[in-house]
Amino acid sequence: MDSTPPQPRTADDERTLLVKVFGKDRPGITTGLFATLAGFEVDVIDIEQVVTRGRITLCALVTPPAKIGPGVEGALRATVHRWAEDHRLQAEIISGTGDNRPRAEGRSHVTVLGHPLTAAAVSAVTSRITECGGNIDRIFRLAKYPVTAVELAVSGVATELLRPAVALEAAAQRVDVAVVAAGLERRAKRLVVMDVDSTLIQDEVIELFAAHAGCEAEVAEVTAAAMRGELDFAESLRARVELLAGLDVSVVDKVRSEVRLTPGARTLIRTLQRLGYQVGIVSGGFTQVTDYLVELLGLDYAAANTLEVVDGKFTGRVSGEIVDRAGKARWLTRFADRARVPLAQTVAIGDGANDLDMLNTAGLGVAFNAKPVVREAADTAVNFPFLDTVLYLLGITREEVEAADLHGTPEE
Repeated sequence: MDSTPPQPRTADDERTLLVKVFGKDRPGITTGLFATLAGFEVDVIDIEQVVTRGRITLCALVTPPAKIGPGVEGALRATVHRWAEDHRLQAEIISGTGDNRPRAEGRSHVTVLGHPLTAAAVSAVTSRITECGGNIDRIFRLAKYPVTAVELAVSGVATELLRPAVALEAAAQRVDVAVVAAGLERRAKRLVVMDVDSTLIQDEVIELFAAHAGCEAEVAEVTAAAMRGELDFAESLRARVELLAGLDVSVVDKVRSEVRLTPGARTLIRTLQRLGYQVGIVSGGFTQVTDYLVELLGLDYAAANTLEVVDGKFTGRVSGEIVDRAGKARWLTRFADRARVPLAQTVAIGDGANDLDMLNTAGLGVAFNAKPVVREAADTAVNFPFLDTVLYLLGITREEVEAADLHGTPEE
């Protein structure tokens, strides 16, 4: 028995009919149109449907009627128009040949985030895509809040060439744009690792400890210089931790109670976990806080520095391997090995210069409300204060986010 699948009835030079219906949306329109076409024994080649503000546009590309004879195609046209009029719709039927043109090589997903997303920004970004030789094959809205997020399927230009050109335009238009290569790997990303301070949480943990030690200003000054890349992280960490010497360990519970999650953090993690992702954190902060976050959020992996404690007091030293800029990248690699996930299928999120190695090691590096040096070096940047907007860069829609919310607690 021949197991070869049947070939399509149409070739590039064979006739096809494009049936287009538009009007006020209501249940049953799609069923009604195809029930009408079924009477003429046509094959369906392609379907596109979109509903915008309650108005439906439904397109069906079909073969001519199977029963060939005088007036058969005319009868199809008349029947479709009559059905459309009965349902207060408009119909258009266009004769042509073949199917859609094959998409060109060089395919990318371009995600545009705006709050608001202005027409001027859309015009500028799409114009830049065209100038690069790209063609926009499809546009789809991912979310309408807390930001407007749309995804453009682009072909005809390499992702590496498209990304810098579009990023430059996005900065000028004050919107965020992510350009990611199309393909199975985008949805196959299965490990997300993020920085903690000023990423997962709104605070710098060492500054919370410093406030209790009475040296907040001195620590904040060193922290800012380190995050700008002006100081070696390991040296700056030791200098800041020395200022905590003698602080009673009981302050840990107070610091944990002061930690503020970034808006959208719970939603991001809950959605990822429900969709089968593993989630980890890697921090230049301290295990005294990251251990708490692991328990609070049900995280899979965590790495951070540990404040040394002797006789119930901080010694002013850290113990074990220091998690610095290079260390974060090493821990990402270790987490990927444990999760049995290739690095190409990992996502890293961070905001500071000490996150750069991790962002560049991951399959997708996302700079979240980051310093300029980080935004320029990362694959993409998000400049909105909602951590769950990162989901849209992965092609996850707001509907999927809301479905995850039904299985968890409200965002804090």
